[in-house]
Amino acid sequence: MELLLRTNCIFFLACFCGLGFGNPNRCDEVRKVFQLRQIGPNQLLPLSPRLGSDLQVCMSKNQTCCTKKMEEKYQVAARRDIQNLLQTSSSSLKFLISRNVAAFQETFEVLMRQAENHTNAVLQDSYGNMADQAVGPVRELFTDISLFLLGSELNVDDLVQRFFDALFPLVYNHLINPGLSDISPGYAECVRSSSRDVRPFGGAPTLLADQVARSGVSGKLLLQALHLGIEVINTTDHLQLSRECRRALLKMHYCPHCQGLTQSKPCMGYCLNVMRGCLASMAEIDTHWREFVRSLEGLSARMHGPHDLEQVLLGVHTLLHDAVGHAQKNGPRLSAQVHKLCGPPSRRPAQSVSIQHSSSRESIPLKAPVRVSGDSLAVRRRDFLNGLRLYRTFYGGLADQLCVSELASSDGHSCWNGTDIVKSYTLRVVGSGIKAQAANPEVKVKGADPVINQIIDKLKHINQLLQGKSIPKLGTLDQIETGSGDAEGRYSGDCDDEDGCGGSGGDEVKRKVQRVSRLNPHVTSDLNHHHHHHHPPAEGSEMEGRSRSIGLTGSISVLILPCLHMLLAL
Repeated sequence: MELLLRTNCIFFLACFCGLGFGNPNRCDEVRKVFQLRQIGPNQLLPLSPRLGSDLQVCMSKNQTCCTKKMEEKYQVAARRDIQNLLQTSSSSLKFLISRNVAAFQETFEVLMRQAENHTNAVLQDSYGNMADQAVGPVRELFTDISLFLLGSELNVDDLVQRFFDALFPLVYNHLINPGLSDISPGYAECVRSSSRDVRPFGGAPTLLADQVARSGVSGKLLLQALHLGIEVINTTDHLQLSRECRRALLKMHYCPHCQGLTQSKPCMGYCLNVMRGCLASMAEIDTHWREFVRSLEGLSARMHGPHDLEQVLLGVHTLLHDAVGHAQKNGPRLSAQVHKLCGPPSRRPAQSVSIQHSSSRESIPLKAPVRVSGDSLAVRRRDFLNGLRLYRTFYGGLADQLCVSELASSDGHSCWNGTDIVKSYTLRVVGSGIKAQAANPEVKVKGADPVINQIIDKLKHINQLLQGKSIPKLGTLDQIETGSGDAEGRYSGDCDDEDGCGGSGGDEVKRKVQRVSRLNPHVTSDLNHHHHHHHPPAEGSEMEGRSRSIGLTGSISVLILPCLHMLLAL
């Protein structure tokens, strides 16, 4: 009785498709689907069923509606269908990451512009004409910081000290030793050169460099990690399928068409075996992708206080105001030291007077900085991680997700098992990953995909960086964060021509790694549920040189994050 029911069911399915066993036009439905899906020219189809002795994959004891040329076209279509599915499945994840890369860079730009404007405003309120001449150095400082954050190989110590060196002649001219006219360019250069000896701003340069370095390292790591996330997705979207996989996909998707079964779907177990075999290398990404998401959460949790880029940038004006006040307070000492090093002030002719005597030692009270309009960096990070967490099992469950949501027949329905229409798939269903495929009855998997192995190595490396376990040439991030190293809490490295430091000379300052003070590790992150995927899963250049005249908007559009080994300015 069961055999009779099975036979009747198969007969009904064939009739339903318009391909009755005695019908001379049984290939008409196959022709329609072949044309509808634009698989190939209709001339490839036989006018009536034929023996399929020349077929290599879609072989059958019965007559077939396929030719060898059709089989080749079907194989191309099967591969295209799966790659389209892969790209569709990852599209919302890729959009989530790429959208936030742009959002973070835009927020950096807004922060930089706001911090620069506020710093200029505070200097203008407090120190009058000196502020007009300080606009250039201030712009250069924030341009350098932005280039550093976006991946350029700049040394934070150097760029901060360069700013304070440029500021000292202005402070000396307007606040410490004002005269009827400005000091001459030659004397101003001597004052600038003396800055590192007389230390007019106390510990302000060191403090600012520390703050920018601490917050900047985290910001750069975040952007680098997101760019690598996009690279991972791009790599898996264009996965190169093995010959065995392509044949298995052909057999699963289009071989039933050769028998006139254009409406059939593969059995769930059969689909799982084929897809787990084809995506075995991709499943190996799962462990490292999960760790990638956790590591980003850990980095975000550390980005507070001195690691909060927003707080650091919007606090520059306060630090600078205090630094200038320190120089004013120590004016007599600084004037004597400059006189000793540079001689008496040499001034321009009287007609070039541009001095506003502003020697008052009273500091003008500072207004609290206005916060960035729109979402802050912390809010953006929180929302992004809420969305990303939904994809932490994306690669481990991708094969299953495709079968459940797109490819396989629902339970209880007749399905294709690779040979015939049956009620259920009876062969063993293997697990995910390379090792599990040894017992796969549908796809022979020879080994891991070398391209996938490369992307896994990149994930391993960025995860170490995000967790603070590895910083190229510097030891661990924890050591840098806690200031361990030499006696001054500073890492120093030799500088030679290969490092791009230029030739040696009396005024040459060897490049140093940014100082970083201790980190308070105690923080929690406010993570709320946030969803972006319409198919939720079950559990994507180094900039050489530096041109400070370019605007920040332009720099963002052309900068590409450097190689992973350039996380800190060498």
